[in-house]
Amino acid sequence: MTTLSVRVAEVEQVTDVIKHFTLVSESGEPLPYFSGGSHIVVSLDIDGRTHRNAYSLMGTTANADSYHISVRKQENSRGGSVYMHDQVKPGSLLEVTYPTNLFAINKMARRHVLVAGGIGITPFMSQISDLNRLGYDYELHYSYRSSEHAAFREQLEEMCGDKVFFHVDSENSQLNLKDLLSQQLLGTHVYVCGPEPMVKTLHLLAGELGWPENHVHSEQFSAPPVGDEFKVKLTESDLEVVVPGDMSLLEAIEGAGVDAPFLCRGGACGRCELDVVECDGQLQHNDHYLSDAEKLAGNKIMPCVSRARCSQLSLKI
Repeated sequence: MTTLSVRVAEVEQVTDVIKHFTLVSESGEPLPYFSGGSHIVVSLDIDGRTHRNAYSLMGTTANADSYHISVRKQENSRGGSVYMHDQVKPGSLLEVTYPTNLFAINKMARRHVLVAGGIGITPFMSQISDLNRLGYDYELHYSYRSSEHAAFREQLEEMCGDKVFFHVDSENSQLNLKDLLSQQLLGTHVYVCGPEPMVKTLHLLAGELGWPENHVHSEQFSAPPVGDEFKVKLTESDLEVVVPGDMSLLEAIEGAGVDAPFLCRGGACGRCELDVVECDGQLQHNDHYLSDAEKLAGNKIMPCVSRARCSQLSLKI
């Protein structure tokens, strides 16, 4: 996959666990333009192993001078978020993919309701740029635990004015998703990004209230979980690869020199989907793309976040 060479121009500590990175082109040329909701994948060389993590692009979509991403330091990080926080400084050079948008605003919608939880606010920062520029009707609901976790609140107040609503757990002002969805006009589209329980609850409530499925949009990138070591046979490449417990299946395939497809690396887009030829154990599906029926069938896997508990797995690649 073609990448861009960027230099870290600035690093800002937004909260105790969130850092904001400003990236500029190493060559000095303008960066490719992007639309609201886009993300890039950042490649990191950590102890000789390549880690690739997806981060939402923030800031105005009219600016090609720099990219902006924010990274939350994860408690159970496999190394990527910790490396970004502890090792990446102003002047550091990084390789990133061209922007990809899996969470775009539907321009045919009558109205737009944005729902963010915690670090899930990041894709909305660029979506709001587009909504303001186009003059679309929208409102933003931002839920977080307490004031010290209120990333970008002042910036959001400036960008959105009376269109932003804050819901703070410590102030007993939790967001009531059922009430929010029940009050919307026909033709409204809702967009959600945040913790898995929030995303699943919104989808469930929208279904119960009769929302059309194509009016409900979500984005949720998962980090590859650790697990047991196992072997995978790549039938078309005629290779057998060992997948360590702290490495994703996709990373192991790439480490063997196989050019595997990907876009989000977070189990959301389906681009990395591979056919399962054989598995002598149990597939561990961690993606948000396959249906429950497809997961139960056991003939497909998303190697970016899913793995297997087995001694031998065979994949068609």
